[in-house]
Amino acid sequence: MANFVLRVPNNLRSFTVSASVSSNGSPPLSSSGSSGGVGGPVILELPLDKIRRPLMRTRANDPIKVQELMDSISEIGLQTPIDVLEVEGVYYGFSGCHRYEAHQRLGLPTIRCKIRRGTKETLRHHLR
Repeated sequence: MANFVLRVPNNLRSFTVSASVSSNGSPPLSSSGSSGGVGGPVILELPLDKIRRPLMRTRANDPIKVQELMDSISEIGLQTPIDVLEVEGVYYGFSGCHRYEAHQRLGLPTIRCKIRRGTKETLRHHLR
């Protein structure tokens, strides 16, 4: 499977990815959620304000870890994308809380994400 990074301009409000996610003919991943195929994850830069964080209120981040990540991201960039679930064109972040907060505190408009497509049932499972 081919991995790629697509940098999205800060002022972009909606977009569609039209590249194939794999060389085996898997359908493309798009923000519209129109493709029903099962493909692997796609790596994209998403605007922070496009990622919903439904569990953010239920846990606190370690401020020391966030600061260490801020220092690292400032020096060498984000090394590991956060995991994001895309359901019907909406992006939900359930992991990478410290990395997400570090990007926010640094004032970075986007974050590198590993996006997997899911269903509403998958989303309900993550919210339990």
